[in-house]
Amino acid sequence: MKVIDIYKTVAKISEGYITEQRSKFIAYAVPVQTPEEVKTCIDNYRKQYYDAHHVCWAYMLGVERKNFRANDDGEPSSTAGKPILGVINSNELTDVLIVVIRYFGGVKLGTSGLIVAYRAAAQNAVDNAEIIEKTVDEEITVTFEYPFLNSVMRIVKEENAVIISQNFEMNCQMILKIRKSGVERLKSKLKSFN
Repeated sequence: MKVIDIYKTVAKISEGYITEQRSKFIAYAVPVQTPEEVKTCIDNYRKQYYDAHHVCWAYMLGVERKNFRANDDGEPSSTAGKPILGVINSNELTDVLIVVIRYFGGVKLGTSGLIVAYRAAAQNAVDNAEIIEKTVDEEITVTFEYPFLNSVMRIVKEENAVIISQNFEMNCQMILKIRKSGVERLKSKLKSFN
């Protein structure tokens, strides 16, 4: 089984904007990591845009991309949240919340018009975002005797591990950080020193 240890997300908050038959759609793509963070962000946008007709949103969390939700906030079912979630999926993003705020312009857009508008606003926010790739890292602790220091350092360098902390007293100890896919290989190389 292949280890998934890399994912795409947004580097910082980005904004998108479209108008459709006098309705204004303001979109934000926000980096988030927990459902609590999502709730706080949505509450903040509701307060900031207290006079808006709808604050619709969708989010995706986690490397496996299995933790997600979408909300239509009073728009007809599946005309706002689902298209926003579709933009997250089509761009293969995670750890992201996209909020689309709608100011009604007096003209009803109909089901298909709403879907197109919400999707376009969300995509505009993603288009304006800096998309970054992040790795899933794990920490491992290795303990060894001082004469093995050079050998251990060579392996750390070969495997591109990052030294988080090190302690050279009676026994040497290092806490290393490495991409999830490299953990087992690093452990097996260091096994002889433990």
